[in-house]
Amino acid sequence: MNIKRVPYTSPAWWAWVILIALTFGMPLLQPMFAHVFPELERPIYTQDSFLQLLLAHVFIVALSSVMSIGLGVALGVVVTQRFGRDFKPLVEAVVAMGQTFPPVAVLAIVVPLVGFGVVPALIALSLYGLLPIVQSTIAGLDDVPTSSVDAGIGLGMSPVQLFRQVQWPLAMPVILSGIRTSVIINIGTAAVASTVGAKTLGSPIIIGLNGNNMAYVVQGALLVALLAVVVDLSFDALQKRT
Repeated sequence: MNIKRVPYTSPAWWAWVILIALTFGMPLLQPMFAHVFPELERPIYTQDSFLQLLLAHVFIVALSSVMSIGLGVALGVVVTQRFGRDFKPLVEAVVAMGQTFPPVAVLAIVVPLVGFGVVPALIALSLYGLLPIVQSTIAGLDDVPTSSVDAGIGLGMSPVQLFRQVQWPLAMPVILSGIRTSVIINIGTAAVASTVGAKTLGSPIIIGLNGNNMAYVVQGALLVALLAVVVDLSFDALQKRT
């Protein structure tokens, strides 16, 4: 018997509802923040709307993730093919080295070259999100059963057909796991982009830390965490369908 699932029973659905409600309704929580932080004259962040900050944060994460996915998957595919296997240790070492650089250090290096704003944030985030995608692409393609590849060859498939119809579909769940990890990392790391002039949900956090306003910090951190939960649950739902 095929049971149709009601949308509002999904955790992802409720996470989306809470994120949207807090994004639009945060100013309504001013009495609560004023009660928790009575020493603050301005307990609610008002320099930008939380909707603007959320959309800007999502834009930076989405664009940097697309860049990471494009480069990371391409590198993973190349080094798992016969002509590129010699470069596999080099690629793994380079992307692992990139992950060890703190995002703030990457921004400090990039800003003098391209200036302040969104561009240095995109460069830093796209580099920082490479490692999980490259590793999962390599693992997914390397773990394709030899029997499946042999069966495709036995059916007379060309190398391109073998990749598209056998290797790629079987590796997709593992690759998707790496993309999921990379995007979640980028959601948290994107908050740092506000230190170089990019508007993100990190703006209340940075201004709150500079002005000793913990209410701002809580508001920004809460929305960043909720966005990460929403995206993670959405990926979980997507992976269950693949």
